[in-house]
Amino acid sequence: MNKTAPSGNTLTLLACQIEIPQTPTVAQRDIHLEKSAEAVCAEAAAVEGRVDLIVLPELSSINYSYDTFSRLSDLAEPLDGASFKTWRQVAIKTGAHVCYSFARIDESGFFISVAVVDPAGRHLGHYDKLHLAQFGASRERDHFQRGNHLFTFLVNGFRLAPIICYDIRIPELSRALVIYHGVDVILHCGAYFRDKSFYTWHHFAVTRAIENQVFLLSLNRAGSSFGQSLYCPPWQDDETTPLNFDDTKEDFREIKLDRRTLVDVRRNYSFLRDRLP
Repeated sequence: MNKTAPSGNTLTLLACQIEIPQTPTVAQRDIHLEKSAEAVCAEAAAVEGRVDLIVLPELSSINYSYDTFSRLSDLAEPLDGASFKTWRQVAIKTGAHVCYSFARIDESGFFISVAVVDPAGRHLGHYDKLHLAQFGASRERDHFQRGNHLFTFLVNGFRLAPIICYDIRIPELSRALVIYHGVDVILHCGAYFRDKSFYTWHHFAVTRAIENQVFLLSLNRAGSSFGQSLYCPPWQDDETTPLNFDDTKEDFREIKLDRRTLVDVRRNYSFLRDRLP
């Protein structure tokens, strides 16, 4: 399924707002992974031209619920577990990088993680969620450990970094990724439940994109209690607005990023250059 080689000036994302069913058992988790992979491959094949990167939401392998988290001893995976094996095959088949999320286990405990596999099927690295939510529908600290490192990777000359859900509300993380790590694109994978905090999520995403002058994809899962993902360009006004996904349904969006947009925004608006020491 490999298509035309990239030019280096653009980056095409396939952002996948997928629905994730109940996954109380390993068998149900793996059935979900298989169905998701089939749907993603079909959507990638339908894109005219090349898809450089496929992105999935937070914990894209399992349901986000307290009950599911109580079963992590069964459902969590090592880095080379079921999620890696599934998305590795998708990367090889589509010729795209794949950024996916799963519950990770190692000798120190459980983590909410994002990993990236390249078109050759190689694991490029992973990020463990730094800021764990403990409000509203989220009780992550009861089950997960916080991460201790950042992760960036290159696709077609763009430097990207994943952050996860609650991370967006801590401005120092996004700023550090841009200033100290040269990030052009922030991949914000979430599992935003429609609780009291749902309304404010978009405001944080828009602000992080504008203040850091980066492309920012804020990707939620689909479902009646989730949805409304959005993509934020690095500058927004009455003519340039965020791209909104469906309110609840599965929604696959092709998004093309252009380096000239990033260069022009950072030249015309001097937010980052005008920071004081």
